[in-house]
Amino acid sequence: MKYMLMHYSNEANEADVPPTPEQIAAVSQLMGEVAQSGVLLAAEGVRASSYGARLTVDGEKVTVKDGPFAEAKELIAGFAILDVKSKEEAIEHAKRFAAAVGATQIDIRLVAE
Repeated sequence: MKYMLMHYSNEANEADVPPTPEQIAAVSQLMGEVAQSGVLLAAEGVRASSYGARLTVDGEKVTVKDGPFAEAKELIAGFAILDVKSKEEAIEHAKRFAAAVGATQIDIRLVAE
């Protein structure tokens, strides 16, 4: 079963403040462990919303708004896709990801295959 873990942005992410050396070390160690265990399929962080855009579709009308966007806590800051045996296993990995990235909220979603 594939699960996507998504953690949310904060003011530092949105200000494009780079992670501290300690955060980089913690995430690197965790990613190495999860990759060696064979469950990590992909993982990436994303830059501040000021580097992106938002597409809104209303019928045939398409609107594109360049970032930044107002609510940082509602923006994805990074994700990981894991191949695990159960939702419970995904939750255990999510707890470790939250600690490594300093996240206060992580969404765990089953990937439709």
